[in-house]
Amino acid sequence: MTATPLLSAAGASLDGQRGLSSEEAARRFARFGPNSLLTTPSRSVTREVLGAFANPLMLVLLVSSGVAAGVGELVDATIIVVMVLLSVALNVVQSTRSRRAAERLGQSVAPTATVMRDGSWHELARRELVPGDVVRLGAGDLVPADGTLIDSRDLHVQEAALTGESFPAEKESVPDGVADTGSHNRVFLGTSVVTGTGVAVITATGCLTSYGEIAARLRERAPATEFDRGLAKLSALIGRTVVFLVLFLMVTSIALRRDPLESLLFAVALAVGLVPEFMPMITSVTLANGAVRMARAKVIVRHLAAIQNLGSIDVLCSDKTGTLTLGEMTLEQAIDLDGEAQPDVLSLALLNSRFETGIRSPLDVAILRAGTVSTEECEKLDEIPFDFERRRASIVVRRGNDRLLVSKGAPESVAACCNRYAAGAETHPLDDARRDVLRERVHALGTRGLRVLGVAWKPV
Repeated sequence: MTATPLLSAAGASLDGQRGLSSEEAARRFARFGPNSLLTTPSRSVTREVLGAFANPLMLVLLVSSGVAAGVGELVDATIIVVMVLLSVALNVVQSTRSRRAAERLGQSVAPTATVMRDGSWHELARRELVPGDVVRLGAGDLVPADGTLIDSRDLHVQEAALTGESFPAEKESVPDGVADTGSHNRVFLGTSVVTGTGVAVITATGCLTSYGEIAARLRERAPATEFDRGLAKLSALIGRTVVFLVLFLMVTSIALRRDPLESLLFAVALAVGLVPEFMPMITSVTLANGAVRMARAKVIVRHLAAIQNLGSIDVLCSDKTGTLTLGEMTLEQAIDLDGEAQPDVLSLALLNSRFETGIRSPLDVAILRAGTVSTEECEKLDEIPFDFERRRASIVVRRGNDRLLVSKGAPESVAACCNRYAAGAETHPLDDARRDVLRERVHALGTRGLRVLGVAWKPV
């Protein structure tokens, strides 16, 4: 999903790009507003109270209290009103406290960005950015807004928050005069830089970013929950029962020639007795108790009805971004082409991951956790970093009197550089038949949900 850019950066170059002046930035800030997703006003207490009273069960109880007061049953009417007010107050207090806690949590984090203003680089709060600002990005930085790259070097950005893809996306600037054909030269708010450096011109800020569009939809009125629908059905059932009971008693009294006024009073008293006055209070107290227990586990519940939704889940489906899982990779096995355990595969992969520079990928972290390698007698001599064309990383190490080139990467890329394969302590020619076996084995492992790496080595 891509937001419509506010400014075009096509044709911009780093040379001569001096950023904005403070005066121009102030004018654009007044026009576009702060670079923040929290632009909608907080819901007032009055709206919270009115929303609580809009509950169908509350309306049934209030109508019942009015009828009871009208026929002289002041005690019953007072009890119903008090229960309704206590339930509404508890609900509003819990929702308001949760909302304010979430707002304080968001305000406690104040990310910054390196911005060129008045011809020099400054560290400014992210909310002060405006379209047209030039920002500098480096490894570990959070992208402060949507922008177009005007310069980059080995830039890889983690975009899992927008795409769900766990591996970083390669980014590069587009030369002058070349048409933009995709998002490979664009960076987005909500993503982070894994490796490399870059300079970008901000094209959209705040709610006009791609991430802001997602956040805006999340702030829309949520559909009725199963808890809300259940209360509505119960309220409708109580209402129909009360109306039917009153009409039935009135018709019966008229047929038996009883006093109509006494019959009406009896019917109303019986109907009021059928209304569960304490039910709103019981549900509010129960949900509030669940919210307190969740708070002890450091989870903020903004709407009490969410507690019932969580408790009624039978099957929970999650995406691949690690919403409920640890989001950590682990090494399953190290095998040769025949599927047999091969310790040398792991030791070579450990050497590669141990001496590889830059920010470690999740695969390197999993390999290093799976075993240890002695590096006392090893010395790194050279390295060819991973890139998305070769799809492998190579290092040269001296181990004792031997010099080894160790490559690790996508199996098809690694296999394309090999003419032999190892099986146990022996090596054999890697002919077309064995390459077919390799492809089938990689495919079989992939169907099990495993990500496969190829490892190769040669003396140099």
